[in-house]
Amino acid sequence: MTHRITRGAIAAVTVVATGLALAACTPSSDDNGQLVAFGPQGENGSLKDNLFTQEVEKKFDIDFDWQTTTYDGSVAGEKRQISLASGDYPDAYFLVPWVDGFSRNEILKYGQQGVLMPLEDLIEEHAPNLKKRFEEKPDWEQSVTAPDGHIYAITQWSECFHCSYPSKLWMNTTWLDALGLEQPTTTEELRTVLRAFKDGDPNGNGAADEVPLSGSASEPIINYLMNAFTYAPVGGPSSPPPLVLDGDEVVLNATSDSWRAGLEYITTLAQEGLLDTAAFTQNGDALKALGDSADAQILGSAVTLHPYVFVSADSPDGRDKNYDAVAPLAGPDGTQLATWRSPVNPVGTFALTNKSTEEERIEAIKLLDYLATDEGQIRASMGPEGEAWVPAEEGDLALDPELEPTFRPVTYDETSNAAWRSMSQYWDSLEFRNAQVVPEDIYTPDGYERRLLYATQEYEPFAPDESVLFPVEKLWPDLETSAELAELQTNIATYITQAQAEFVTGQRDIADDAAWDAYVADIEGLGLARYLELLQAAYDAL
Repeated sequence: MTHRITRGAIAAVTVVATGLALAACTPSSDDNGQLVAFGPQGENGSLKDNLFTQEVEKKFDIDFDWQTTTYDGSVAGEKRQISLASGDYPDAYFLVPWVDGFSRNEILKYGQQGVLMPLEDLIEEHAPNLKKRFEEKPDWEQSVTAPDGHIYAITQWSECFHCSYPSKLWMNTTWLDALGLEQPTTTEELRTVLRAFKDGDPNGNGAADEVPLSGSASEPIINYLMNAFTYAPVGGPSSPPPLVLDGDEVVLNATSDSWRAGLEYITTLAQEGLLDTAAFTQNGDALKALGDSADAQILGSAVTLHPYVFVSADSPDGRDKNYDAVAPLAGPDGTQLATWRSPVNPVGTFALTNKSTEEERIEAIKLLDYLATDEGQIRASMGPEGEAWVPAEEGDLALDPELEPTFRPVTYDETSNAAWRSMSQYWDSLEFRNAQVVPEDIYTPDGYERRLLYATQEYEPFAPDESVLFPVEKLWPDLETSAELAELQTNIATYITQAQAEFVTGQRDIADDAAWDAYVADIEGLGLARYLELLQAAYDAL
C-alpha cells in the first residue's frame, strides 16, 4: 500500500519504593559495547533492521541493542515503568510522546534519583545544532530545564500551525449550497444553519437521516462553541479542567457565569436535536462511521482538528472534499475566540540513564543533535531521498509562499521500514515544515496540508490574549505534592466533563440556579481551593 507523507496531516503499574531505590543505584551495565535502547516498534519491521537505524549506526559508530515495545500506549507505558522498577532498564530511551513518554513528574523523580543523567554538559560540548535550536526557540530550552537547573530529558518540538488551533468546526459546504445558505458567523446563525440541515433534506434522499453537528469525546465539542462566550482552553480525556489567568491568579473558568451561559446555549442546540449528544461519549471511530456512512452522506458538520478525522480521504463519492472550516463564531456579546495550543510539549522522549557509559552518552547525544537539523529531521522522520521526498525544484511552491521551498514529499510505501517517523520528530519548527512543497489543489490528499493552513488562518485572528492563557504545559511538579495534585486534577476534570454532558443532555437543568449551585459546590467539595493553591505555587515558581 502506498501513502504520501505530509508533515502534520499526531495499564498503569504501581512502582514500589524499594524497586526505585534499587534502580537509582544500579551501576552501568556490561552490554558488550552496545547501546541498549528502549523504543516503540511498529508493524512495518524491526528497529534493528530499520534502514535509518543502520545508517546512524555507521554515521555515529553506535551498535544498538533494542528493547522494543508497541505503539499501544498502555502496554508501552507499563513496560517502561516495570523496567525502571525492576532495575532492568536500558542505556537510552527513544520514545514517542503520545505513546510512552516521560511525564514531568517522572523526569524530575528519576533525575533526582540519579537514574536519568543530566544532559546539559553533553549538549554544550557535543550538540551544537541542538544548542542553536534552543537559542532559536527559548521556550524549548525552558521546557526541558528542570527546577534544579538540569536537563534530564529532551522533548519533541513541534510548531504545527494547524495543530495550534485544534478545535475547529468543519461544515458541509455542498449542503449549504443546496439550501442556499452561507457559512454562519454567529451563534444564532449557526442555529439557523443546523435547523436547515436537520429539516431541509440537504442530502436529497427523502429521509430525515441528517446529523447536523457531531464530534467525539476525545476532541470536546464544547470548546468550539464555548469560545463564543468565554475562553475554552485545550481539552480532552487527559487534560486539566479549563483553567485561565485573571491577572496573575489561576482560576477555574468552568464555574463562571459566562461558562454557564455557554452551556445554556449548547443545551438548546441539543434540545432541538441539532447537536448529536453522542459527541460526549463516542470515540473517533464512531464519529468516522457517521462521516463515512455508506447509505448516504448524513453528517452536516463536526468539531475536530481536521476533516480526515471524520471522513476518509479520497472517498468514492468525493465527500471528503465537501467540508470547509467555519471561523470562530461571535457570541451574544461579541465574544469570538479560538482555542490555542502551545508548541511546548511537557513529555520527555529522549533520555540517558546511569547504565550508559560516557562514550555511549556522547554517541547518543550526537545522534540527537543530528535529529535537530533539517537534514536529519527529513531523513529520520520521512525516509530516504528519492523514496519519501525529493529536493524542491524551480517553480515549486512552498506551503508558505513567502518561504523558499526546500523539499517535496512524494508517494511512498507505508510498509517501508526506512525511517523512525514519530520517534524522531525533534525539530519541527514552523519555518521548517512550512517550507515543504505542497500542491495548490487543497481538496486532494497531496494538497491537504495547504487546506489545513488556509483553515487555520481563519482562526488565528481570534487567538486569546496571552494574559488569559494559563501555561500548564510549562509547570514543573513539586515532588512532595505531585501525587496530591494529580489526584485533585483527575477528580475535578472528570467531574466537570461528566456534569457538563449531563447539563447538555438534560439530566441536569442548566436553567435551574439550584442545580448550578450544586455543581459549583460539588467542585469545591472535590478540593478546588487546594488544587488552585498548588497550581498557583507552581505558576509563581516559573
